[in-house]
Amino acid sequence: MSTEDARVKFRTHLAAAGLRITNQRLAIFDAAFAQKEHFTAEELLAHARAIDDSVSRATVYRTLPHLIESGVLREVDIGKNLKYYLPNTDSSAQVAQVICVDCDKIFEISAPFMSWYGSTVSSKLGLTPVSQRLQVNAHCDSLKTTGICKHRAAAAAAS
Repeated sequence: MSTEDARVKFRTHLAAAGLRITNQRLAIFDAAFAQKEHFTAEELLAHARAIDDSVSRATVYRTLPHLIESGVLREVDIGKNLKYYLPNTDSSAQVAQVICVDCDKIFEISAPFMSWYGSTVSSKLGLTPVSQRLQVNAHCDSLKTTGICKHRAAAAAAS
């Protein structure tokens, strides 16, 4: 889905929920869709404030569920009481997350088998799948052998 299609979908969701389409909510949307990597709510707040300095922390936290419910943003819960987000540019794509537990870097890989697997397992139980996820937590082999997590170094260089 293009950014413009996502913006229309988000605006439609807000209107259907009886919520105003404010400059702050649109700044949060724009900040989210400008990100190429997974981000936290606090990182989104900083990016949104760079667009509109009147964006509050409360508005970010109240807007995130609407971005998710409208289908334009995906939430990735990696445990540790930490959630990451990523624009949902392809709502039909099935992805699995592989998380480096040494640096919390999230890798998304195509997992087209997930749809088939979810449907097959659910139908055997007389159920219809609503959602599914595959998440693998893994240690960095490089950290184990060299003492340096190459993903942590790459993330630090990108910041």
